[in-house]
Amino acid sequence: MKEFPLKSLLPFCIAVLTILACSTLSFPGRSGNDNNAGNSAQSAQPLAGNYFQENFNGNLNGWSHFVVDGKSHLVLEKDPSNMSLGVQDGNLLFNLQGKNEWVYSIYTAQTYDDVRINVSANNSGVNDNNISLVCRYSPGKGWYEFNVANNGLYNIYFAQKSSDNKIIYSPIADGGSNKVKQGKNTNLYSVICQGHTLTLYINNIETRQIDDNQYMLANGNIGLSVSSFNEVPAVVGFDWVKVSLP
Repeated sequence: MKEFPLKSLLPFCIAVLTILACSTLSFPGRSGNDNNAGNSAQSAQPLAGNYFQENFNGNLNGWSHFVVDGKSHLVLEKDPSNMSLGVQDGNLLFNLQGKNEWVYSIYTAQTYDDVRINVSANNSGVNDNNISLVCRYSPGKGWYEFNVANNGLYNIYFAQKSSDNKIIYSPIADGGSNKVKQGKNTNLYSVICQGHTLTLYINNIETRQIDDNQYMLANGNIGLSVSSFNEVPAVVGFDWVKVSLP
């Protein structure tokens, strides 16, 4: 969830807390830093067709990244000096030491129309971040973005770069879940983009399904994102990502 006006979600936040108590835009030349460039181990396990499971044991061939300033929503020309993104200990590790750094890693080697994305994400930083999954990413047309905050709130957006190099986030759906394992913990997130239907799963529980009849993106790349806000560091490692048919 990009940190937009949350006051409208305050009643929902209270309800969620009550439940808990009761129970590179793909820019040429912009690529993810590979901290294990010399590791020739097989990282991606091919599945049927162009689908695969990435275990992040090798390099980041096919992946590129970009960074959005969380205050201005401008795409940055270069990476902040206090962030790193790379393969470390079998994870795609986002290490964001600065505030309001929204970092995207996009798999640009293949486009998909109907697709399912599954990830295992481990939070080892503060309890103030977003983990996001992206489908149907296209530099010119935009993308769908599913954001899940560590506090259980989620958003689904249509996002697109404007002519002044800003990302415009248009809300499609929002809500909250008590299925997120908060704090320093590992969560499983899944999204399905099938036809006009967008579905979010949190720890194998279907959390939200909605039809998009406005933006109707047809195909594009998949991607991952981690966002920091006012409390840092935001440190999240993706142990694996699986891209498959819905």
